Amino acid sequence: MAELTIAFVDLTGSVSVFETLGNDRAAKAVTKLTQWIGAMGLEHNGKVVKMLGDGVLLSFTNNRMAVECMSTIQLEHSQRVAQWPNRLKLMMQIGMARGQVVQVDGDCFGDAVNVASRLSDLAGPEQILCNDVVIRKLGKGHHVRSRSLGPIRIKGRVEPAEVFRIEWQTEMLSEFLTLPADLHALRKTTESVFGGIELGWLDASQSFNLTDLPLKIGRVPEADFVVNDPRVSRMHAAIDIRSGNYLLEDTSSYGTWVRFSGAENAIALRRQECLLHSDGEFAMGAPFTDISAPTVSFRLVDGQMVLGHGPLRS
Repeated sequence: MAELTIAFVDLTGSVSVFETLGNDRAAKAVTKLTQWIGAMGLEHNGKVVKMLGDGVLLSFTNNRMAVECMSTIQLEHSQRVAQWPNRLKLMMQIGMARGQVVQVDGDCFGDAVNVASRLSDLAGPEQILCNDVVIRKLGKGHHVRSRSLGPIRIKGRVEPAEVFRIEWQTEMLSEFLTLPADLHALRKTTESVFGGIELGWLDASQSFNLTDLPLKIGRVPEADFVVNDPRVSRMHAAIDIRSGNYLLEDTSSYGTWVRFSGAENAIALRRQECLLHSDGEFAMGAPFTDISAPTVSFRLVDGQMVLGHGPLRS
């Protein structure tokens, strides 16, 4: 047996994400986030015990590093999702416990594992709950703020256990927590775990994450992508995602024509929607047969996440 700190990190909000993105794209987003959680654990000298679909089980010999890791995860992820629409937000709830653990064939068993799992279930989004041993084992001189929630009855235990909530939100940039430089890339708005779409017109191009959708295309400066041509309506078209599929909706006065790469025929839209299933282009206000028609190219892109780590190890 060994004394370890066990951490369960579970993602919440996946139902809405799967409804919006569809199974394939949502599963990829969840996988990228769980891989990032695992990579963060490795960076803090922890071990990825196993992936649990929409969660991760980690173990740490160093208790203080475990708390620092979980606090960093919450801080970095909260900054990442700050600009995401509510329908795409995947939040994290974390349970931690320290105690004697039996390790068999790479897996972990014991009271600490059970308590961490139960506390993860009890935690709310963006919360870290832990047992009293985690707090006591931090030692002197730490900068961790915590609040006792009092004795709580945990399923599987006869006696209530004192539970603490780690308050990571306001003082995570203290001496206790030094953010590695390569993690700052996660806060760039050009990166998204969900992917997005790139638009181009003349010499102008712009990338949009799924978290930027729906986006509006039109002639006026208020549009998300501006095409300054008199044949283009003020708000000519919109692009959104539904059940994992990109949709182009014509909202113009004169129509939109869509043509996919490799196809000769165009789809004419008049206050209608079109599924953007692959790369292509669309003409606004005039068909492709008019060589002067303002034409916007579009390219679908997969999600990106800069981890700054090597391959996951278990």
